[in-house]
Amino acid sequence: MSRTRVLAPARVRAAVVAALLAPLAAACSSSGSPSAAPDTKESADDRPVTVTVTPKGEQAAAGEPVRVTAAGGTLTLVTVTDGEGHRLAGKVAADGRSWVSDRKAVPGAAYTVTAQARTAGGTAKTTKAAFTTAPADKVNKVDWRPGADATVGIAQPISLVFDHPVKNKAEVEKQLRITTSNDTEGSWGWIRDWSGRDRVDWRPRTYWKPGTKVTLNAELNGTDSGADGGWFVRDYTTTFTIGAQQIVKVDLDSHQLTLVRDGETVRRIPVSGGTPGGDKRSWRGTAVLMAKEGTINMNSETVGLGDAYDKMVDYSMRLTWSGMYAHAAPWNARYFGNSNQSSGCIGMSDANAAWFYRQVRPGDPFEITGKDTKGVVEAGNGFGAWNLSWSQWQQKSAVRG
Repeated sequence: MSRTRVLAPARVRAAVVAALLAPLAAACSSSGSPSAAPDTKESADDRPVTVTVTPKGEQAAAGEPVRVTAAGGTLTLVTVTDGEGHRLAGKVAADGRSWVSDRKAVPGAAYTVTAQARTAGGTAKTTKAAFTTAPADKVNKVDWRPGADATVGIAQPISLVFDHPVKNKAEVEKQLRITTSNDTEGSWGWIRDWSGRDRVDWRPRTYWKPGTKVTLNAELNGTDSGADGGWFVRDYTTTFTIGAQQIVKVDLDSHQLTLVRDGETVRRIPVSGGTPGGDKRSWRGTAVLMAKEGTINMNSETVGLGDAYDKMVDYSMRLTWSGMYAHAAPWNARYFGNSNQSSGCIGMSDANAAWFYRQVRPGDPFEITGKDTKGVVEAGNGFGAWNLSWSQWQQKSAVRG
């Protein structure tokens, strides 16, 4: 009995053909090992570091810190020097991506920047750059008190008077640093000086403690005063010491001056103050001894009193810019202790003035009381900041809080 052959369905034949052709397809592929994926980590680690420096070029704007940034790596060391070889200090950020100078680029200077950087793979690179800043078209200068190494009284403020207007008061104030030996609390206050110029004073909350060492560092170089003020092109510093606790109490009603040292009365002196009822009256409030000027010519025309007087005066001690002094006034001897008959000053005998002149020092406060006076000494008329309350004085700071 013969067998009958059964043919496979078409889809089965196709599967068999595909299976037979598979080795042939493999044989047609390129020979050798299969290609590996590229090592992207290694290429990224070796990527060059890009270092950027600002400012840049010639005639760049001053008044901004120097900034160095790194892309594709980290900064390891940055050095910035000016044309005189002075280094501009700064620090690299925690992530190593940037460096910023502590001080600003100053006008009219040439800077050289050397930046050392490293890739993630450890490749080191050094970049050098240079730039110059435009010169100052106007320079602002400062007159400051007290002078270096002085010993002053317990009411002496630190006072800076500017040649030109200061519009950027907050920016300027931020550059002024006071250091004391006992962490004395105090505040800056902006006022109008008697000369009409801008002025900033620093006074303690209360009178200084005797023996305090005080240092002012005014790091103003490279700071812009603002419109019409010009640039500061130097820093200023002064250090001084607070002397004995001396307070001069002047009672214009009883016509007595009392010197108090360390809380004890040293001497009472009969005096004669400004004539009541007009422009010759004295000021009241706290005035601070500004300077011991010795023998000087006093002319009434310089203080708006016409030709009332023009004479040489001994033992002159300036209390205000407007012309109030304590001094010897022998021509008024009959009024000492009983009547105010001066042109606004506090007069006393030659003998008392000579003794008193030797006892006091600039910075000693004169606490003046009296019913018939011109009014309270203004903050800018000498050192009258003490006539403002502590909260009032703090409000005069451009950097509050």
